[in-house]
Amino acid sequence: MKVKLLAGLAMSTMLFGCANTADLEAQVSALSNKVDSLSTQVGSLSGQQDSLAADIKATKSAAMDAQDEAARANSRIDAMASDYRKK
Repeated sequence: MKVKLLAGLAMSTMLFGCANTADLEAQVSALSNKVDSLSTQVGSLSGQQDSLAADIKATKSAAMDAQDEAARANSRIDAMASDYRKK
């Protein structure tokens, strides 16, 4: 009987000792705020990445257009050079 009573007292003491709900709630709140902050940063970085991807696509398209135009100009110059030699 005394062993059961002693065990019950020990368990009660452990339960009351672990009941730091105010500190636990403060820690959970701080972590929740950090998660919200990180979520906002991830959203911002995702938007920036999308913008950079669009800029890269536009730059690639402009580079391809410039390359095509240079090839056409070279072909016209080659045609003019061959006509000049024939005369």
